[in-house]
Amino acid sequence: MKINANTIKPGMVLQHEGGLWVVTKTAHVKPGKGGAFAQVEAKNLETGTKLNERFRSDDRVERVTLEQRDYSFLFDNGDTLVFMDDASYEQIELQKDWVGEDRIAYLQDGMKVVIESHEGRPIGLNLPDQVTLTVAETEPTVKGQTASSSYKPAIADNGIRIMIPPYMTTGERIVVDTATGEYVRRAD
Repeated sequence: MKINANTIKPGMVLQHEGGLWVVTKTAHVKPGKGGAFAQVEAKNLETGTKLNERFRSDDRVERVTLEQRDYSFLFDNGDTLVFMDDASYEQIELQKDWVGEDRIAYLQDGMKVVIESHEGRPIGLNLPDQVTLTVAETEPTVKGQTASSSYKPAIADNGIRIMIPPYMTTGERIVVDTATGEYVRRAD
């Protein structure tokens, strides 16, 4: 779908110069002399390279709509990860390096994820915002230490290092933000 360059907003996916680009920043500029333009900063979805492009307001760009489908994580298959489409029960395998080591650690059996694809080719994987983990290792609680803003290091059952409140002990279940890797709260 072709759109005017002056309607480009962050988060949109554009097809430009033979690649798919997600818009990270836009600035609409109307100089005193000359025509208005949109200064667009974008990141390539396949290669990760950045682009800084200037579009005149009358330019038309191709906006791409990604197909989003719900998948369940099944298992680790060596170099790949296997996911199942929740609607059709078809299985797909994604390369571990494509998913990224920082995100693989959060995957749990049966976890629901959203895989974005374009023309049948996976482009992105979205994890849930938060996951529940168990504290596998941490320093013992020090008596008299208050629940102020001090935190102590811990290792979760998936191997991720995390800072937790000082009163927590090994074996407790915690909720962790998958985007930042930070402790959110104690699990119910």
